[in-house]
Amino acid sequence: MLDRGEVRINFCRFYAYSNKKGAFIAYLYYMKTLSFNNKEDAEFVKVLRKRVNRYFKENNISKYANFNMKLKTLAMIAIYFIPLLLILIGVFKSIWLVLIMWSIMGVGMAGIGFSVMHDANHGAYSKKQKVNKSIALIISLIGGTSINWKIQHNVLHHSYTNIEGHDEDISFEPLVRLSPSQKHYNFHRFQVFYIWILYSIMTLYWFSIKDFDQIKRYKNKDLLKGQGITFNKALLGIIINKIIYVLVLIALPLILVDLPWWQTLLGFGLMHVICGLFLSTVFQCAHVVGETEFFQTDETSSMENNWAVHQMKTTLNFAHKNRLLSWFVGGLNYQIEHHLFPNICHIHYRKISKIVKETANEYKLPYHTKPTFFKALKSHMQLVNRLGLGKV
Repeated sequence: MLDRGEVRINFCRFYAYSNKKGAFIAYLYYMKTLSFNNKEDAEFVKVLRKRVNRYFKENNISKYANFNMKLKTLAMIAIYFIPLLLILIGVFKSIWLVLIMWSIMGVGMAGIGFSVMHDANHGAYSKKQKVNKSIALIISLIGGTSINWKIQHNVLHHSYTNIEGHDEDISFEPLVRLSPSQKHYNFHRFQVFYIWILYSIMTLYWFSIKDFDQIKRYKNKDLLKGQGITFNKALLGIIINKIIYVLVLIALPLILVDLPWWQTLLGFGLMHVICGLFLSTVFQCAHVVGETEFFQTDETSSMENNWAVHQMKTTLNFAHKNRLLSWFVGGLNYQIEHHLFPNICHIHYRKISKIVKETANEYKLPYHTKPTFFKALKSHMQLVNRLGLGKV
């Protein structure tokens, strides 16, 4: 039997270091129901942290954003807002040129999600938490909410990756079956086709319904306390964010742009479709693939693996040599490094990946990787198809 109290303390130390006070407190609540065996492979974790820390110390490098990261931030914001400005001041009259602008905004919206707000919400953009909190608010400008995102992503997904009933990133029942332990329905045999529709409307759903649904659910699970916010304050923040977003992204174009209303709504929808497809495929290709493992808790709500080893078993890297892709997706093609060190800015993942891989090989632990994004996507779709057919 595992010493669950000791396991809880050991892992909370690691996660508190990664995500500061908010995620730490929220994790304490959730650890009441699930424990990792952090006595197992403890040396691997200790050695890996030591080597990564030594890399930054010996090279006199900060773990946070550097000049290149700040330039990238400006670039992503520009890709998103400059097309909007051009639309609003009426530079383009043709519907096709306007739709191209909305499409570019979709790319910028995904880029902000990948490369800016993601690091900030992890507390990895700056060593100053006020800076992280300020930059994290940019999620509001793309239709999301920081509080909900931190709980779903930082706390639930990063803590319980690919664990049925805990990781909300694989919880789309009954529409989609993304884990072998989830119930299989006959209509799932078509999910390899219709899942693309769900991916394309992901951010539209997030903007319109998901945030309100989540905030009620997180209140019931008492997870809002971990973020130091009350339900009423969080709900008010969501409502204000949505109103501002609608005013800027829908109302202003409808008022200022001399185009039929439906064309503006078409452009808005196109932006979300492009962003949704980018975000969905990149994140799903890192975890829901044939190479990774899925888990359930046992009757004692205990996991057999060390938390860090669990992350390596449930995560896949891809396209290490594609520097442009890596730049756009915020280093999330180095998802293993991100899950092990979410407190480190993604701009450093390529360098520390060599340390992680060498250490994993030394301790005979898995280090899943695919040479290209399309091979990772193929693995994802093959697994989605097998899950849909009930073959796994």
